[in-house]
Amino acid sequence: MAAARAPALYSPKLLALAVELADYPYDPAAIACGTARSRSCGSVIDLSSSQGDRLETIGLKVTACAVGQASAAIFAREARGMDSAAIARTLQSLTEWLEGEAPSSLLPRLALLEPARPHRGRHEAILLPWRAALDALSKPRDPR
Repeated sequence: MAAARAPALYSPKLLALAVELADYPYDPAAIACGTARSRSCGSVIDLSSSQGDRLETIGLKVTACAVGQASAAIFAREARGMDSAAIARTLQSLTEWLEGEAPSSLLPRLALLEPARPHRGRHEAILLPWRAALDALSKPRDPR
């Protein structure tokens, strides 16, 4: 009897998510800008938002592996309109999902990242866009 084969970490659907990032250009002059960096893999996400109290017109500059890019694409589609509290709740739920304590149904398309869950070194890359959003909303610029 052959052993069950683990799903491929870099599936074509996961890799296709990276293309979506072109729809979210980073704006360094936006009211809210934030950064998150992974200490484990060196990935960096810079995030911009046209609003300082919630995410609106999200922009991303992503230097990450395909898993981090896919996570950023999922984030960009799902986080629009969220305030800091909603982002923090989602970040907590994602952390629980990564630990196997929550279902992937908490966000659309999160199941595409399921093969990355056993790879603890990829967890920070998955969480980076949410951390960058918290950073951006914690220090909005004066819109004047």
